[in-house]
Amino acid sequence: MFEVYKVTRALPFMANAKPWFSISVIAVLIAVAGLAFRGLNLGIDFTGGTVIEVTYPEPIEVNTVREKLASVNMTDAIVQNFGTARDVLIRIPVKPEVTSAQLSEVVLKALREREPKVEMKRVEFVGPQVGSELLYDGLLALIVVTLGIMGYLAVRFEWKFAVGAITATAHDVLIIFGLFAIFQWNFDLTALAAVLAVLGYSVNDTVVVFDRIRENFRKMRRATVPEIMDDAITATLSRTILTGGSTMLMVGAMLFFGGDVLYFFALALTIGIIVGIYSSIFVASAVTMWLGISREDFIKPEKKQQDAQV
Repeated sequence: MFEVYKVTRALPFMANAKPWFSISVIAVLIAVAGLAFRGLNLGIDFTGGTVIEVTYPEPIEVNTVREKLASVNMTDAIVQNFGTARDVLIRIPVKPEVTSAQLSEVVLKALREREPKVEMKRVEFVGPQVGSELLYDGLLALIVVTLGIMGYLAVRFEWKFAVGAITATAHDVLIIFGLFAIFQWNFDLTALAAVLAVLGYSVNDTVVVFDRIRENFRKMRRATVPEIMDDAITATLSRTILTGGSTMLMVGAMLFFGGDVLYFFALALTIGIIVGIYSSIFVASAVTMWLGISREDFIKPEKKQQDAQV
């Protein structure tokens, strides 16, 4: 197996777990405060609104479209290229006492002032009730996935590993939500899909480390728990760097070249991958160690046979 580097001595991760974990606690508290005081900037997928798709005869800059919409008091409209540089998707939040038909007429009139040949391909209205149902279904999916992960880890490993992994996963998700709330980035269905993907990615990285930790408990008979975990994390670090690096190449391409449609999806994935690698080392493993994991947790108790009394 190819390795980025070869370490002959285990790195002291667990010796530095407390200060790094303290940083994680502070980051999570800041994220929770951001969610509490600012909240998520929910997209039209969740809040409802009007979606308008238009086509230009020639490629058009989205900033030009935004300027034309701002001239008719639609500064809150979200403008994205959709498919090609000629196709533009416009999302407008719900406006009281204004129908989708009226909005589409105003938008088309404003856009035709610059390009008379622009054509409207479709107009769709997403009601607030539908948006709230999508948000509820998304959060329900998040909870179900988390419970499924917890059950899987508890069965495959041991409950202390399950608690450590879920703590790390919650840490990753809260930081993603917190950053979206603090910077008021648009949180839509694609961003929620990225959060669900991060759950799987983070747990996969944690399971690889936990597998090596369990193996070390069986083979490193005289080592202490911190030494066992340091050896496991160091041994899997090359794999983590290769996997994370190759994934970041793909996600980075979406982030910088995927356009506005994929931007927040790729941004959430980028944050999740970076934080997920960190949490599998300094959160999941550290919490499992502090819960008192030991070699005895992997030894099946022998059944005591009682001698028959005559």
